[in-house]
Amino acid sequence: MAAASASLLKSAPVLDKSEWVKGQTLRQPSVSVVRCLPTAPSALTVRASSYADELVKTAKTIASPGRGILAMDESNATCGKRLASIGLENTEANRQAYRTLLVSAPGLGQYISGAILFEETLYQSTVDGRKIIDVLKEQNIVPGIKVDKGLVPLAGSNNESWCQGLDGLASRSAAYYQQGARFAKWRTVVSIPNGPSALAVKEAAWGLARYAAISQDNGLVPIVEPEILLDGEHNIDRTFEVAQKVWAEVFFYLAENNVFFEGILLKPSMVTPGAESKDRATPQQVADYTLKLLRRRIPPAVPGIMFLSGGQSEVEATLNLNAMNQAPNPWHVSFSYARALQNTTLKTWGGRPENVKAAQEALLIRAKANSLAQLGKYTGEGESEEAKKELFVKGYVY
Repeated sequence: MAAASASLLKSAPVLDKSEWVKGQTLRQPSVSVVRCLPTAPSALTVRASSYADELVKTAKTIASPGRGILAMDESNATCGKRLASIGLENTEANRQAYRTLLVSAPGLGQYISGAILFEETLYQSTVDGRKIIDVLKEQNIVPGIKVDKGLVPLAGSNNESWCQGLDGLASRSAAYYQQGARFAKWRTVVSIPNGPSALAVKEAAWGLARYAAISQDNGLVPIVEPEILLDGEHNIDRTFEVAQKVWAEVFFYLAENNVFFEGILLKPSMVTPGAESKDRATPQQVADYTLKLLRRRIPPAVPGIMFLSGGQSEVEATLNLNAMNQAPNPWHVSFSYARALQNTTLKTWGGRPENVKAAQEALLIRAKANSLAQLGKYTGEGESEEAKKELFVKGYVY
């Protein structure tokens, strides 16, 4: 069979704010078909989303220099645990007050390019009545949405999990796009102490690939996140070994599902020892192992690697990111942090209106620190003791 010819992607400019602020005016999704030659009775077809150019622009906007992602997509139950840690009841009003504090921090868009939201937040207003999605757009922050339905036990495995949420995903994604979301997140996990079994790794990779293809068909840039949990006593070499296997499977199935690599973002775990390991790794060791993994497994076509913090302390996550940006990389190497951006902010706020300004300043300090780390210019000077506290929780559920 002769090879199919394909037009090369033109280098796309960074997404202009007006293109995604007016989401409702953008074209409706459709699918074009590119047929491989020569014409044969069973000619292979490759599906190409009509959103391809927009996906590239969105991904490049999020992966812009000195900026990363604020992950604030905790489920209502998890948000409740955060609120309980400062003595607040888990009510919609309290969740709204906290999320308002985060998105309205003055100048946040200088350091944050995207914000992942829980479904409630995507349709929620701030305490002063403005749509949260509009507040983000005013800050030049691209709104994103958590689309998975959580982890459930994987039958036939070694007490492992799989991520549910593919049923109805296409229609939900189309609705999220109409509401203004431009990227999506699906988090599945791999446990090293429990194997991981070949079944669990394959299930994680296949689910991520199906989700990614469906997201792109509906105009959303998929964040691909197979989190290798920190839980365990294993050393850094064991983490590296498992990560190589996981990412090989993930990219195999992404390709099988015709996912457009220029229109995705990755959210991997850093390669570190298990949280309960006797061995500790320096930021340089974490950077060396993690970059070696990325070079072996991640195609340069992928625009951005947005690391999860996974229970590292705020300072540890920033130091490790900074170490990875001491030399040029083929991809934008940045952050998509939840606890490692929010911990000090939450404690500073404490649920008190008079503390909102101080809490927002704490958020901006962390966001700026990680912005500097993305540029390889973070020094770690002047960090608070709170920011150095380990955030690992055994068996953490998001």
